[in-house]
Amino acid sequence: MRLDKFISRSRVVDLASADMPGALEELLNLTVERFDDLDKGTLLKGLLKRESTMTTYLGLGVALPHVRVKMDRRYILAIGRSHFGIRHDGAIESEPARIVILLIADEKTRDYLQVLAAIARLMKERDFVDSLVQAPDLDKFYERLHAGFGGIASRRIAAAENRVNRTVLREVEKVARGCGCSSLLVFGDTFTGAFVTPKWTPSLKAIFVTRNLAEAGEHLGQFADTIQVRSFSSQRLAQLRSAVLVALTRGLVSFTDRVCCVGGIAGSNQFDTIVVVDVDKEFHSLLTGQADLLPEDVKPEVLERVLAVATELAVEGREGRPVGCLFVIGDAGRVQKLSKPLVLNPFYGYKDEDRNILSPFMDETIKEFSSIDGAFIIRGDGVVEAAGALLQASDYNHSLPSGLGSRHAAAAAISVAADCIGLVVSSSSGQVTLFRRGVMMPLTEKRVSA
Repeated sequence: MRLDKFISRSRVVDLASADMPGALEELLNLTVERFDDLDKGTLLKGLLKRESTMTTYLGLGVALPHVRVKMDRRYILAIGRSHFGIRHDGAIESEPARIVILLIADEKTRDYLQVLAAIARLMKERDFVDSLVQAPDLDKFYERLHAGFGGIASRRIAAAENRVNRTVLREVEKVARGCGCSSLLVFGDTFTGAFVTPKWTPSLKAIFVTRNLAEAGEHLGQFADTIQVRSFSSQRLAQLRSAVLVALTRGLVSFTDRVCCVGGIAGSNQFDTIVVVDVDKEFHSLLTGQADLLPEDVKPEVLERVLAVATELAVEGREGRPVGCLFVIGDAGRVQKLSKPLVLNPFYGYKDEDRNILSPFMDETIKEFSSIDGAFIIRGDGVVEAAGALLQASDYNHSLPSGLGSRHAAAAAISVAADCIGLVVSSSSGQVTLFRRGVMMPLTEKRVSA
């Protein structure tokens, strides 16, 4: 998502305040004086109320205070940099806020959480944040900020100019056309940096697959879209199944499509593998004769976000320990009737907006509560209804492969009893497994001990 159209040089400032209320007041002074329909007192009160409810600190010295009000424009961004650091309740003492990004949004905007998430993704890249903090003056700060918000990488483009890469890139398009493929998936984690690609044939939809927080615009060449899928494996095309699943839910490919994939060993800087995938054959067992992989009430971006959080837990664990957890997405009313709380619900009483999985501030909350026994129940629009829920759906006729435990059995049963998807992170293997109508599909490989 390009955010450069929302920023202006006139709303970028070096902050003098040492605390967050003072910094917010400085940033509001840049906005209120230019927009007559905004009231500084109301905005400040709303911002401070949110800060008292839930931290807006992202980490790496970046805070993202935000508020929604009725106004004539969709978004206003004001951005401040502190040379000395700002005290913030959500930050550790040794890591004060150095950059404060104030987002004001109209109360009717529908992509508010997506904009928050896009800013958060960008500001979690350490190299980019460091380049902003170290900018010699505000003009350079704004220039780097504008480039990053516009999806232009600050890092160099490393050209893939060896003979093998040139040959593979030349031949992959021939293979795709010859096999009747509608799309080409390019696995970018083969390279340690960005790389040059040719201009693809217009009839071939090129999709960039990466684990990194990147935009298609960061790479030379033409990509219709970018899919972010994490993987903890160095195997060739380890992200393939998850990437095709995301492409399906987004509508980038259909079940009748054939896709061509090109990649190599992660970090090897060399393409060495071309694979052709028939989507319907890959997902045939999961569909069980039906074409609706995604439950009717589940938004594609919600499943994609839950998958991202689940994979991060599989990769990172929690405080150095493996984590096992279960997410149930969709048909929340029915699921709640088939469950009971094991603990007091930590999400009860919060606004829908504050407990939506699409919000970047929910990541740490979800990960923290992942250690609680029981399941997360998530509505199709992303609102987390409960954590620590005991699922009581029965499925006596279902058999699972040996080695799978009670979480997998519960996910299989609830996916039969309700129109939902179960997503399980295994604490023993680190594998992420999806369940739909009782059918399981591993989306990642089992973790291999070093």
